[in-house]
Amino acid sequence: MAKTPGDANTLTAPSDRRRLPIGIQTFREIREGGYYYVDKTAALGRLVDGGKHYFLSRPRRFGKSLLVDTLKELFEGNRPLFSGLAADDRWDWSVRHPVLRLDFSGGNFTVPDGLSANVEDQLAGAERRAGVDARPDRLRCRGRMTRACRRHPMVGRKLGTSRARTVCSKA
Repeated sequence: MAKTPGDANTLTAPSDRRRLPIGIQTFREIREGGYYYVDKTAALGRLVDGGKHYFLSRPRRFGKSLLVDTLKELFEGNRPLFSGLAADDRWDWSVRHPVLRLDFSGGNFTVPDGLSANVEDQLAGAERRAGVDARPDRLRCRGRMTRACRRHPMVGRKLGTSRARTVCSKA
């Protein structure tokens, strides 16, 4: 904030200054809203290419949700969001991947079966969005995710040369 000439007690915000993304956890909202964003997408490319499993152990309010959302946007191939960032030139935008994101920020996990109920509810929502007949009594979680994945238009596509794993395969 800058002081206005003639009044030492008045503060005004310069109109060209970007806002801080306080409380915003979606990459899309940060990029489309013109908020400050520190580009870490080059590190995401290395993360995706260099490993198999990761455990994100960071304190609360430390960007875990934003990181996962940024990965989701990368894998879904939303290139316009990455314009001007390191990933724009380093990601294979010709390949898109289905993303199933489970959110554990809400829910009652202090009761027995609270986690199972939360996962079942989220899977049922994903199945509805994918146009899959939700039948939780007939399939366990893994079978339900596989069935929802098979309905995605990108079924059977490879993840690219450095990520050569099949996203989903038809049985």
